[in-house]
Amino acid sequence: MNDQSAAAHAHVRARAEIDLGAVRDNVRALRARAPGAELMAVVKADGYGHGMLPCARAARRAGATWLGAAVPEEALALRAAGDRGRLLCWLWTPGGPWREAIEADVDVTAGGAWALDEIVAAARACGRTARVQLKADTGLGRNGCPPADWPDLVAAARAAEAEGTVRVTGVWSHLARADEPGDPSIAAQLDAFREALATAERGGLTPEVRHLANSAATLTLPETHFDLVRPGVSVYGLAPSPEVGTAADLGLRPAMTFSASLAQVKRVPAGHGVSYGHTYTTQGETTLALVPAGYGDGVPRHASGTGPVLVGGKLRTIAGRVAMDQFVVDLGGDTAHAGDEAVLFGPGDRGEPTAADWARAAGTIAYEIVTRVGARVPRLHVGDDVPAAAGGHGARGAGDTTGDGGTGDRAGTEGSPE
Repeated sequence: MNDQSAAAHAHVRARAEIDLGAVRDNVRALRARAPGAELMAVVKADGYGHGMLPCARAARRAGATWLGAAVPEEALALRAAGDRGRLLCWLWTPGGPWREAIEADVDVTAGGAWALDEIVAAARACGRTARVQLKADTGLGRNGCPPADWPDLVAAARAAEAEGTVRVTGVWSHLARADEPGDPSIAAQLDAFREALATAERGGLTPEVRHLANSAATLTLPETHFDLVRPGVSVYGLAPSPEVGTAADLGLRPAMTFSASLAQVKRVPAGHGVSYGHTYTTQGETTLALVPAGYGDGVPRHASGTGPVLVGGKLRTIAGRVAMDQFVVDLGGDTAHAGDEAVLFGPGDRGEPTAADWARAAGTIAYEIVTRVGARVPRLHVGDDVPAAAGGHGARGAGDTTGDGGTGDRAGTEGSPE
C-alpha cells in the first residue's frame, strides 16, 4: 500500500483490507496439496467478498490455471477486465447470455438437456464452437444431471461434438459433505462420479479435465483430485469447516481484515439501556464505544450480544443489538477515543477475532461472514506486487477494475512470472 492510498483510507468509517499476498500464498499452499492436478480458483460472489478482479489476478499469478465463476455476469466481467485464461461458469437459467459467453471463450456448463439445447443454438447463431462442461449430480441434489438422464446427455453432447457446435472440455460434479471427514456420502459420490466418467468415456467423450474436489476435498481427499481441483473459500485463507482443521492447521492465512473507526466514546451510568430493545443494560458506570458498522454493512444481526471485537488491545463483546449502521461495545473501565480502531475480524495475528470466531458467534459459517460484508464497505487491496507499468494497479478500492490476465499474469496461458 502506498502513502497516497493509505491517506485516502485513513478516515474511512469502515474498511475491509484484503491481503493479496495471502491470496497468492494460499493458492500455492493449495497447489502443493494437489500436485498432480491443475487448480481452479473460485472467485464467485465478488471473490467471496474480497474483490473478484484483484483476487483473480493474484490467484493467476500464484499458478491458478482456471478461474471459476457461478453466474455469467461474473464470467463476462472477468473477460471485460482482460482475463484470457481458462474460465468456467456453471449457474445458468433458460435464456441466459450463452452467445456472449461462447464468444468470450468461457467454458459453460450443461447439467441437463435444456441447457445443452440452448448452448447448441447459441453456438450455431454465432458460428463458434462452444466449450461445454457436463455436470453430473452425484448426490448433492442441486444443479447437475441426475444419473437416470446422464447417458442421454452424454449422447446428445457427443452428437453436438460431431456436428461441430460444441467441444466437451470437462466432466464434473460437486461434493455435499467433504467438510465432514469420513462421512459415507463422500465415498458414495466418488463412486457415482467414476461411473459418470465411465459412461462419458463409453459415449465417446474425451474431456480435457475431470473435477470433483472443492476446498475441503483439495485439502484432505487426494483421491478426489483427478485433473483439476476447485478450491473456493480456502483461496481466501479460511478453513472449510472446524472438522477439517483451522486455517493455521491447514497452512492458510485469512486475507480479509474488517475494521472500523470508533464514532463516539462516552461515559454512562449504571442501568443505562443500550441499543434497540434494551437487551443489554449497563451493570455499573462504564464507557460505551460506538462502532459505525451494522447489518447494512454485513455485520450479522444474529451476533447481537455475542460478536467479538478488538478495541484497545482487548477483546470485547457486542453490547445489545446490532443495528443497520452501528453497534456498541462496553469498554468497562477502559478508555478510548473517537477515531480509534475497532477490529471485527482478521487473521488473528494481533489477538483480533477471526471470521471463524464470528461464524461461531452468529451460528453460521465463515463463508457467509466474509461474503456478506457489504458493498458500502470499501475494499483496500494491499500486497499487490504487479508494477503499474505491467498492468498492476496497486491498492484497489471497491468497484475498481484491473487488467486481470492481460499482462502475462496468466499461469498456464502465457506463462506466469512466479
